[in-house]
Amino acid sequence: EVLSAVFQVRRPTPDDEPHLCVLLWRQHDDEPLALPGGGVAPHESLSETARRQLADTMDIRKVAHLEQLSVFSAPHRTPGRRTIASTYLGLVPTDAPARLPDTAAWLPVDSLSVLAHDHADIIAAARRRLAAKLSYTNIAFALAPTRFPMSELSEIYCAALGYPVDTTNLLRILSRRGVVVATGTVGKTGRTGGRPPALYAFADNELRVTDEFATLKPPP
Repeated sequence: EVLSAVFQVRRPTPDDEPHLCVLLWRQHDDEPLALPGGGVAPHESLSETARRQLADTMDIRKVAHLEQLSVFSAPHRTPGRRTIASTYLGLVPTDAPARLPDTAAWLPVDSLSVLAHDHADIIAAARRRLAAKLSYTNIAFALAPTRFPMSELSEIYCAALGYPVDTTNLLRILSRRGVVVATGTVGKTGRTGGRPPALYAFADNELRVTDEFATLKPPP
């Protein structure tokens, strides 16, 4: 089978802080929540299967980044017939349309209840992969909207990493690496007023290594 851990940074309500959320669903009411996935069709590659499942079952058609994560092959990871799972990490930008079926929901990664089988382990592995790549690649392009103030991008980093990220330092680092560029436009002022924020965009919309030795560390 193919299973996908798909993340999007979302606010549960407009007044909440952004959270890293994962896409989960249940096929039947008496089942625990699970990652979207299923069997591989004879004519498909594994990545094609992952994208088809997300589009057909979840109506998620804008996956900005999808990469193979790992293979989960413990003999008894599922009851009954042995099933080996090829897993994927998927990322959806904050401005992507995400109309889910009634059986599915975006839920904060930090407050998940009991999940099916080993799906909690898959989600944990996907988050570790994402956190690591935020340090040395431009992978945040797949979570961010097309244009954004740097304060919004730092909130996305914070939600994905699980600790505060200073906006000024983030802009300095990403500008030096050529990851983000100024668009020459400004956004809307916040609730407290003030000057409209400058808007930025990612220089590339495909994954690339920006500093192979870099690490983002939590504040002391």
